[in-house]
Amino acid sequence: MGNLRAVSEGLSYAPQTTGSIAVNGNLTHWLMAFAAISCLCVPKTQHLGKTAEMKRLLVVAIMFWVVLVQGASAQSANDVVWVQIEARPTIAEATDRARSYAAALPDVSGFALGTGWYGIALGPYTRSDAEQVLRVYREEGLIPNDSFIADRLSFSTPFWPSDSAASAQSTTQPLADIATTPDTPAITTITPEPGAPDETVAQARQNEQLLDEDGRKELQIALQWAGYYNSTIDGAFGSGTRNSMANWQSANGFDPTGVLTTLQREELLGQFNAVFDGLGMAVVSDERAGIEIMLPTSLVGFEKYQAPFAHYAPSGDMNVRVLLISQAGDQKTLFGLYDIMQTLEIVPLDGPRQRDQESFVLIGQNADFISETRVRLYGGQIKGFTLLWPRGDDNRRGRVMDRMESSFRSLNAVLDSAAGSETQSIDLISGLQIRKPRLSRSGFYVDQTGSVVTTSEAVQSCSRITLDEEYEAVLTSQDDAVGIAVLKPVARLSPPGIAGLAAAPPRLLSDVAVSGYSFGGTLNAPSMTFGTLSDIKGLRGEDQLSRLSLEHLPGDAGGPVMDARGNVLGMLLPRPQGDQQLPPDVSFALNSTTLAEALRRMGVQTKAGTALGDLSVIDMTRRGLDMTVLVSCWE
Repeated sequence: MGNLRAVSEGLSYAPQTTGSIAVNGNLTHWLMAFAAISCLCVPKTQHLGKTAEMKRLLVVAIMFWVVLVQGASAQSANDVVWVQIEARPTIAEATDRARSYAAALPDVSGFALGTGWYGIALGPYTRSDAEQVLRVYREEGLIPNDSFIADRLSFSTPFWPSDSAASAQSTTQPLADIATTPDTPAITTITPEPGAPDETVAQARQNEQLLDEDGRKELQIALQWAGYYNSTIDGAFGSGTRNSMANWQSANGFDPTGVLTTLQREELLGQFNAVFDGLGMAVVSDERAGIEIMLPTSLVGFEKYQAPFAHYAPSGDMNVRVLLISQAGDQKTLFGLYDIMQTLEIVPLDGPRQRDQESFVLIGQNADFISETRVRLYGGQIKGFTLLWPRGDDNRRGRVMDRMESSFRSLNAVLDSAAGSETQSIDLISGLQIRKPRLSRSGFYVDQTGSVVTTSEAVQSCSRITLDEEYEAVLTSQDDAVGIAVLKPVARLSPPGIAGLAAAPPRLLSDVAVSGYSFGGTLNAPSMTFGTLSDIKGLRGEDQLSRLSLEHLPGDAGGPVMDARGNVLGMLLPRPQGDQQLPPDVSFALNSTTLAEALRRMGVQTKAGTALGDLSVIDMTRRGLDMTVLVSCWE
């Protein structure tokens, strides 16, 4: 590289170092002074013995070291420095290289090194910023690996930017004049006079150098939010950041210099933070729950404790809700909470889930709101929060969520497990409604692979279908003409019982029974409803139907209709809808012949019934329990 070549030829443009202490031109003057002092204070004569000579040298060495340390310590961490990236023996080569670098990097300057060589550098920077620029640009391969930080006194006459050496001098000369004493900062804030124009580019660069790493990252985040920056948030203002600044300036009516002035930075950050207007973002310390967190206090207010939740209900027009989660427990408790929360209405089914050994994240959305839950295990305490936010406001929701997550702090306390007085209800957990399916009907297994037949009414407009509210299922085929649908479980399962279809109907007025989930899953098992076979046709002579004298509830539809031997005569159909009201004990079933033929067309091989004797009520109930399944349709 050019830097290595220049150093190998003994050029003195780069700072010499002792350890991490830079020896610059100021220190050289100190050393010359000490050389004179040593000569004056200890005259060297031919009459000095070896011992005296050694003592004189020792004194000079000690004084040299003291001054070296004092001089080095006087160098401020904020001294103006440069990142030297290359050196060339001719101005033509150096100008060409400077032009190439300037096409990809900001802050490119060129200087004569006073030795016949020409250096290309980035800057000026404070030392801390120069170290960051050096690290990031090296990692990104934008500058050579042998690039280094150079003192400003290493440089002489500028030759780049080539359009005006005076312009380059106006950037560097004032900086050299600022540090008149070792205690004076190398860069000072330049504030425009009242009524004067905004900062020049040189002034903007100088004020920009005062930003710390977090301030630089905040600007990149704001540019990213505004849609102008799509690279790494690293605090290094490379070409990508400069281009995004220039694009933002153009879009906001400023000259696209690629360097934001102080006022422009304030305007950008003002735009970025405007989403918080009216939200009342403030830190809330809930001592009882043992949680400190930033909340939108203009939108939510404390409502109640209902372990393990502290409820913060909407206090304004927006339907925003926050739950603080706090309970004692271990990993097993954490996993149990993960499962329980997914049964709640506040965690819709549509959305990602993530769980590891010490935390979990639940995100769900429906037509009305988006819910995001973040929970972590803190050494015997489980803490976290849930934010519910209306759909269609993702920008503010995301920003509020970031503030809540970054401000979250677990305190020593944990919410008492007895906190709150919950109203007793099977549909509530800690004051929160359990999510329930939109529709629940019955079905029954028809083959060994777990295929389930049910009424087509049960699978209309479902985003998700479950069997027994535990097993995910998919709709494989449907025949609306006869009113049936076939479901397959996503995971392989072995049915405890399979329907055996009757080859022929029994005698009229024979006893029949329907196995079904009459109450939509409120009970953990199907119910048996008994009646008689009234006719083997429908009221209008439909030969695919059987008419039953039997009262049933909506949840029974789709369940198997069995004869006294336990063979399946057909599938119970939903009660007819229309203006004509039938007596409550008039029901209809799709007969076994029609059912078997429809299933065969759908590729399902059914099992024939057996000619056994009549079953007892207990055996009939057991057979119905084994083959009947709860079919749930979820939004």
